[in-house]
Amino acid sequence: MFIFGDSTVDPGNNNYIKTIAENQANYEPYGQNGFFKSPTGRFCDGRIIVDFIAEYANLPIIPPFLQPSADYINGVNFASGGAGVLPETNQGLVIDLPTQLKSFEKVEKWLVEKLGEESAQKVITEAVYFISIGSNDYMAGYLGNPKTRELYNPEQYVGMVIGNLTQAVQVLYEKGGRKFGFLSLCPLGCLPIFRALSPKASEGQGVCLEEASALASAHNNALRSVLTSLEFLLKGFKYSNSNFYDWLYDRINHPTKHGFKDGVKACCGTGPYGGIYSCGGRKNITEYQLCPDVDDYVWWDSVHATQRIHQQLAMDLWNGPTSSVGPYNLKHLFFHQAQLTIADILDQ
Repeated sequence: MFIFGDSTVDPGNNNYIKTIAENQANYEPYGQNGFFKSPTGRFCDGRIIVDFIAEYANLPIIPPFLQPSADYINGVNFASGGAGVLPETNQGLVIDLPTQLKSFEKVEKWLVEKLGEESAQKVITEAVYFISIGSNDYMAGYLGNPKTRELYNPEQYVGMVIGNLTQAVQVLYEKGGRKFGFLSLCPLGCLPIFRALSPKASEGQGVCLEEASALASAHNNALRSVLTSLEFLLKGFKYSNSNFYDWLYDRINHPTKHGFKDGVKACCGTGPYGGIYSCGGRKNITEYQLCPDVDDYVWWDSVHATQRIHQQLAMDLWNGPTSSVGPYNLKHLFFHQAQLTIADILDQ
């Protein structure tokens, strides 16, 4: 499995780059649930979605690309917290998507040296490429950047992000990638960090920031139609995509239905809804509170979800029905070659 993306799937690449504390998670209470011996750089209380997917696919945990002496034989994770599809997003503080693709070329060479040309190509073709990126382009790159908003209307900007993302997928396809998993964007305006900006937030009446959620929704719609086209245009291209927007929105609004108690407040943070991004006390604001039981919460910090959300989502992407994930689920992408072995035929 090869993973490209932002903090939703960063396993600790940002530990090895020069950046700001907001883009790192290698300090307590991140990773507090004890699955890993100490904080790893994952923006979560424990494991993240790709850790669970690797487990379901019978793979070891996929290492960060920048981890010294990492073994890439089962795949590599290139993701970087704060990264965007566009190189301008959080420029100089993250490993953007174009740079992640360049790193993939280094891994290609490594695989050829290790396995030989033919076997390396087989690995590249049979691997699943999991991509989870885009939120930062809208949060920091657009909403947080008045200059960009002057230059582009929302529709133009979404078009630019999707155009660049499509290009990245085509680059990986040309290198031999055939199986792709996508995590679309969640209702961004419902992140505690945005809910806390709501005029009545301090009275406990904070609402989702519609502008942010509308951008996420437009991005998801555009991605959906691009993927349908790519499947038609690129021979052998198979993908898995999900409606992450509605999936998470349901858990935010009806937490108890899914085994949570709170869908709006961050477990770790300060201010209304824990929406001030201060978890760990190393960011601009050092004061933060930590909830007694993280398993009750949808949100771990002001921006990121808890391990329980990652696990539930991974399970749905893995073997969810076509109504929620499609046209293939991840289980099919990983195991479809093995679905009909000689033993199966003899059993029939």
